[in-house]
Parts: sequence; C-alpha cells; structure tokens
Amino acid sequence: MLYHDPHMSRMRIPQTSVTMTKGSTLGDLLDREALSCIAHNIGLVFPDFDGKGFQRYALKGIEPMKIMQRGHHIAAVLRKFLPERYEDAVKVLVDSMTPPLSQTSDNGMWVFLYLPHSSYVATYGLDAEFNGGCDPFEASMKAQYELTRRFTAEFSMRPFLIKWLERTVERLMTWTTDQDPHVRRLCSEGSRPRLPWGMSIPSLIRDPRPVLPILEALKDDEDLYVRRSVANHLGDIAKDHAELAFRICESWLDGASKERKWVIRHAVRHPAKKGVKEALRLRTLAK
Repeated sequence: MLYHDPHMSRMRIPQTSVTMTKGSTLGDLLDREALSCIAHNIGLVFPDFDGKGFQRYALKGIEPMKIMQRGHHIAAVLRKFLPERYEDAVKVLVDSMTPPLSQTSDNGMWVFLYLPHSSYVATYGLDAEFNGGCDPFEASMKAQYELTRRFTAEFSMRPFLIKWLERTVERLMTWTTDQDPHVRRLCSEGSRPRLPWGMSIPSLIRDPRPVLPILEALKDDEDLYVRRSVANHLGDIAKDHAELAFRICESWLDGASKERKWVIRHAVRHPAKKGVKEALRLRTLAK
C-alpha cells in the first residue's frame, strides 16, 4: 500500500495513553482524545470524512464499555462514516495509520488506538456483501499485515481462520519468512487455538495439525518475541492434545540450540507445574 510522507508528519497519537496512569483502565485508552486522533488522521487521507460527526456518535454510550467493547463500538461507528465499499474503507483506515513500529517492546499503550481498525476488519472483512459483492479476503489480509506492524492483528485474524482455514493458513505460512518480527509473530499468535481476549478457533482445538508447519517454521526464529509466541501456542495445544505437544517437543530436542530449549521448557511449563511426568522429563532434557 502507498503512504504519503506529508500526511505522516501531521498524524497524531493520544498523549494521555502513551503509558497507563494510576486509577485508569484499559477502556480509557479509547477515550475522547483517542477518538479525536482517529478522526484527525483519517481526515488527512480522506477529506470527506465527517470527523466531528464520527466523534459525536462514537462518544454516545461509550463510558461504561470495556476496551474490547469500545473497539467494536467505534468500528461500527466508523462503518457509518467511511466509504460504503469495504475495500475502499479499509484502505482509508490503513492509509491513516502511523509508520510501522521499529521495535518489539516498550512501544507504549497508545497502539490500542488501532483496536477499532482491527475490529473493523474482523467485522466487515469476511463478507462480500460489504464489498460490493467481491471477495474481501485479499484486502483484509493486506490490512492485517499493516495492522500487526503497528498494533496487532491476532484478534482480527481469528474469524478468517474460522471461515477460511486453509487459505488463511497458507497466507500465514508465506509470512513466516517476513523481515518484520511483528508479522512473523502474528503467524503463531493469531493462529493459537485459545488466545486470551480472543475468540477460540474450534477446528484447531479439535485438530491443531493444520498450523503445525507454522510452528516448525518459527521455532528457531531469531527474535525471542516470536519464539515466545511459538512456545505459548504449543502450550495451548498441550491443554487439549498433551501427547501431540510432547511429541513435538521431543522431536525439537534433536540438535536443539539453547534458544529452542527455552521454547520447549516454556511450552510445557503448565503441565510440569501439575506434576505431569512427561512434561517434567522434557524440561529436564531441555536444560
């Protein structure tokens, strides 16, 4: 997607949500200031955007909502003010985002500014009905690629794995070699069977084998940020398919580096805490 530097230099982020302050909640990250920033940034790339109207509608009833509810609510309001065709609307959202993050930690909480953008993709990016009758998959994948480089797409990716498992896994596999660690991490984190805050993926809970090639591709990733996700993903699998997870760990022991051994230990830590002998054995071997 194309970005225009003149817009980038004028984009805003909410200053009050760079870090969490005492007494604040996650919901406060999507407050009046955040809505003002969203409206301002969209207006830079889409001059017809009614920023004041958007903010007025978005603020209605938002006060008691928690963070995820606010994300869904703001996405629904964006739908009223963006172009009707999904592909056009999501391009506006992507073009209105700040530059990709340059590091994987200490980025602050302001990135939750893009939770509504993620919710928009998850809500309106699955159905051709919202895209003039055309398949929205490609536009949604491009949007999530850009989202994860600034915030995360682990929540928005899950409905796509539920509806289009094979084609979505195929796309994630191509991203396992991407230069950006945020993108590589998404491949593992977004496809976890059970994800905190995210919807479960029933088919992968029943049978996680379709995404095992992703874990294989990333188990020796150069970035701990990615390897930790692989370990957590394998830990998810161990909750429902312990023997399978243990077999994978066993196979990874062969020629394992100290970094891979950490992944193995981290993956089986929960069953090990419960005294499961095989998990304890694997942790011992992976020291």
